[in-house]
Amino acid sequence: MKFMRVGPAGAERPVLAGADGRHYDLSGLTADIDGRFLSSGVDRVRAALAAGELPETDIAGQRVGAPIARPGVVLCIGMNYAAHAAESGNAPPAEPVIFYKAPNTLVGPYDDVRIPRGSSRTDWEVELAVVIGRTARYLSSPAEALDHVAGYVLSNDVSEREFQIDRSGGQWSKGKSCETFNPLGPWLVTPDEVGDPQNLALRSWVNGEPRQDSSTKDMIFGVAHLIWYLSQFTVLDPGDLLNTGTPQGVALSGRFPYLTAGDVMEVEVAGLGRQRNVLV
Repeated sequence: MKFMRVGPAGAERPVLAGADGRHYDLSGLTADIDGRFLSSGVDRVRAALAAGELPETDIAGQRVGAPIARPGVVLCIGMNYAAHAAESGNAPPAEPVIFYKAPNTLVGPYDDVRIPRGSSRTDWEVELAVVIGRTARYLSSPAEALDHVAGYVLSNDVSEREFQIDRSGGQWSKGKSCETFNPLGPWLVTPDEVGDPQNLALRSWVNGEPRQDSSTKDMIFGVAHLIWYLSQFTVLDPGDLLNTGTPQGVALSGRFPYLTAGDVMEVEVAGLGRQRNVLV
């Protein structure tokens, strides 16, 4: 299943995108696509859809928001693709590199992205993101991890490299938490439709020109390992978001210019849709 949130910012309503191209209103089953719903309500939607009980809705011309409500936490993994670590001038990490992104960075997949004041090095990062569906605490092995996934979603971990690196103060979140710096969606896709999360193509473009072209096969630490690993240090709650890292082909590599106002970012992950965001 593919879950969406449609409507003005701050007033989105939950919607199911059907396989037949139709859309169904979920407001009668849940107020939002949030942790409570993801931990206990997905089966109700599946049953209602099979029974023909979901009312159809027309979303034409309406804004598409991030497909999950504001998460409790956005956890991110740095340098998690071998080729990206190399282009950044770093050896592959021995353990996952973790940083946090402010939850209020989430915007819709077609919303404008704001270049922060004083920025000269705003960058794009296409990523596979994971949404937690069951509380993960001290998992005993990676084999347990994927049972705690509610679904997968396309994410763009927009970054300001001067804030992140030159002015970091020893951590990365300063360059990751600027307003609008995490376009998400268009859909939250349940695991049964995604299949193997380690076999998904990722791509990005700027102004129609190719930038990133890779696969989640190049991850240093796979999704299951990351969830297991993080559960040893923090509790992952339903609705939490995990950005799993970006492949090579970003502006930090020195091969491409950084973003400026008027540029258009496009990113996609196979099966999870495509985003288009204008820089303002």
